[in-house]
Amino acid sequence: MMDSATDVLHPYWPRDLLIPTYVANDRSMSEILAFLFSVSGVFLLVTWLITGQKGTTGRLGTWRRLAACWFAVCGFIHGVIEGWFSLYYDIIPGDQSFLSQLWKEYSKGDSRYVIADNFTVCMETVTAWLWGPFSFWAVFAFLTNKPYRFVLQLIISLGQLYGAVLYFYTEHRDGYAHSELGHPIYFWFYFVFMNVLWIIIPLVLIVDAWRQLSAAQTHTDNTKSHKSKRN
Repeated sequence: MMDSATDVLHPYWPRDLLIPTYVANDRSMSEILAFLFSVSGVFLLVTWLITGQKGTTGRLGTWRRLAACWFAVCGFIHGVIEGWFSLYYDIIPGDQSFLSQLWKEYSKGDSRYVIADNFTVCMETVTAWLWGPFSFWAVFAFLTNKPYRFVLQLIISLGQLYGAVLYFYTEHRDGYAHSELGHPIYFWFYFVFMNVLWIIIPLVLIVDAWRQLSAAQTHTDNTKSHKSKRN
């Protein structure tokens, strides 16, 4: 018979992982995912409507409005969901708060979150307390046409890209041991799809910010050159 320290059933990989404080969720996967996508959808919709109001339409085209929506959703996910993890990572396995249950559900795709893996805690803490507030700041900057808006876009996107690359690379070096490799939901949807977005979209936004800032610098250089020729 197994002793009490190891006689704890859980859905995580590797299967011999010891999580003595684990308590199974009492909320279903559909409830948790419905919350995540509905709240994200509200942030997206509200931001889309705000950026389309009279007075902003002429300044923000469709592409720029979509970028603002992305940053609004990032602010929610980074600041609220990942912020919760950064504060309560040590009690999540046994906690039944809704956001803790969300993390226990997600951990089926990456069990590093229920064992308070050192890299994961550090990465999520930086993400929550830097890129979360910065994302909301970026939305404000685009709505008010601040001159530093593309600097913010570049900084946030570089930070997101760097964190996502390290996230995948560290798990690759571990041999994808923290998920059921190939599982259509836990591996491909939770682990791969929900994280690869923070590689693809930031890459696009980095290129966009690069072009915008380069164009601004070119204009500044040309203006200085014309002034010096007149003098």
